Amino acid sequence: MGIVEQIEAVLFYRSAPMSVRELSAFFEVDESEVFSALDTLREKLHEGPIRLVQTETEAQLATAPELADVIEKLRKDDMSRDIGRAGAETLAIILYRGPLSRAEIDRIRGVNSTFILRNLLIRGLIKRTENKKDQRTFLYSTTPELLAHLGITRREELPDFERIMDTLDTFENETSKQTESGAPALS
Repeated sequence: MGIVEQIEAVLFYRSAPMSVRELSAFFEVDESEVFSALDTLREKLHEGPIRLVQTETEAQLATAPELADVIEKLRKDDMSRDIGRAGAETLAIILYRGPLSRAEIDRIRGVNSTFILRNLLIRGLIKRTENKKDQRTFLYSTTPELLAHLGITRREELPDFERIMDTLDTFENETSKQTESGAPALS
């Protein structure tokens, strides 16, 4: 497949804005080639359900504006559901350990958290920010709205905060030591 399809796949997978610079570095091509591919992709998608949204420096895939009612109905349906055990678990990890990358959350949980994170983002319980140490990833942290909903002003006010943080630190240290020694990690 050509660069147009590859960029489309990467933007779909990321489901977040990506800079032209990132795409250029990832595909090892000039930025002008990325801009040209984005122009072609925009034309390819201009009447479909998915559209290319682009600023001077970033690009992202989004649903077509004509589908706003359908997407809003889906969002309301998602919001009406309970976050479930996996959502509560992921939210607790972010509350006590955040900000964390998806990979760190996945490592702690032992399973892929992409869908859960999306659900928590849609609900406004967490936010996603660029990871300054690794611009290929995002960091997830709690929102002020969540803290207000929980009746606290800082995460240090969470129940048993110090004890849980000590337990998590011990678990992570043991897991790191086992991984470094080649022994199977705790599950």
